[in-house]
Amino acid sequence: MKILACDPGSSSYKASLFELYGQPPLTPQSPLWSGDVSWSKLPGDAHVRGRWAARTADDFSPHVDDRDEAVRALFARFFGAGAGNPQPLHAIEIAVHRVVHGGTLSCKSTLLTPDVKAEIRAAIPLAPEHNPTTLAGIAAVEQHFGAIEQVAIFDSAFHATLPPAAFTYATPLRWREVWGMRRLGFHGISHQYCAQRCAQLMQADFSALKIVSCHLGNGSSLAAIAGGRSLDTTMGWTPLEGVVMGDRSGSVDPGILLYLLDSGRMSASELRRVLNEESGLLGISGLSRDMRDIVEAFASGHPRAKLAFDVYSHRLRAAIGAMIASLGGLDALLFTGGVGENVAQVRAAACEGLEVFGLHLDREANKFATPDANVAESGQRIPICVIRSEERWAMARECYHLLNETLKV
Repeated sequence: MKILACDPGSSSYKASLFELYGQPPLTPQSPLWSGDVSWSKLPGDAHVRGRWAARTADDFSPHVDDRDEAVRALFARFFGAGAGNPQPLHAIEIAVHRVVHGGTLSCKSTLLTPDVKAEIRAAIPLAPEHNPTTLAGIAAVEQHFGAIEQVAIFDSAFHATLPPAAFTYATPLRWREVWGMRRLGFHGISHQYCAQRCAQLMQADFSALKIVSCHLGNGSSLAAIAGGRSLDTTMGWTPLEGVVMGDRSGSVDPGILLYLLDSGRMSASELRRVLNEESGLLGISGLSRDMRDIVEAFASGHPRAKLAFDVYSHRLRAAIGAMIASLGGLDALLFTGGVGENVAQVRAAACEGLEVFGLHLDREANKFATPDANVAESGQRIPICVIRSEERWAMARECYHLLNETLKV
């Protein structure tokens, strides 16, 4: 079965085409095709790139007006007429989409229907950076591949196992039972796959381990995983809660927000924009949301970059400690995501002072680590793993199993 796995970001869209059969392994297989489109400002130039297996990479930079046009440009380049597509379009049997926020549908993967699309659209205010890109991808798939089956996999599904003590906000009953406001958690696809991969590297039973998973990218969250289930996580009803992120604030005293609203200093729409797009590393440093830029500026003596790095690291360490407390112990710590996989300085700062929990980082191994690897000191009981987040492969596997179960493929 050929499955197109589509992964929307706040300023990018990635997709991979896999062929699955039998019992697909956890270890990722190479895609038949992989591509992505990214942009910094719209309207503006987008960077489209992709590659079919055993072919040279192809890239170009079209001018696009919006994210819909950007995603269409990706598929038109590699699947449109005259694109030299080595796979007939009719051979692509299903597309699976990562959905950051599905509103009331956030806890279970499902076949895509008009009602599901309407729910994703209605949840745009709760995930304003991601849901519009998801919908753009769904529309592009419909345009280029016709009436193929589509599946929505929700970022929150893995966190459906959170106990009430972890998912309940201390708010009035109506907020929870009428409006459905509870901790949902996100990055579930990544947390689940990376924890399973960590157990595989340890040659241990996933269901017997207590793992803290740190997904650190432009958006970041931690998860406490035991018995193969998510027991706690840092993001909440929206992807805005939790640790410091690239351009998102993470948790902020709600009294500050009420004051800004009541005093007329900011409107609700201004607050939404600032907290989602102008805060985090970017807000503190005034330089960039990219951790690589922050580390470089910090090393050059830029004081606000140093502060941004220190605040990020402080909140991350505190969150790791909180996740360990939720688990009542620890068998493994893992780092994943663009920052977690690639920025050794962040991993080193995150582990600073956590020796009390049995975490001992090998600084040399950490400095030169490439996923998938253990960067704990030799002989230590608790591994510190750097895992590549293979979300599209994990999505394709889950989609494959879902179809086998529900459609009896």
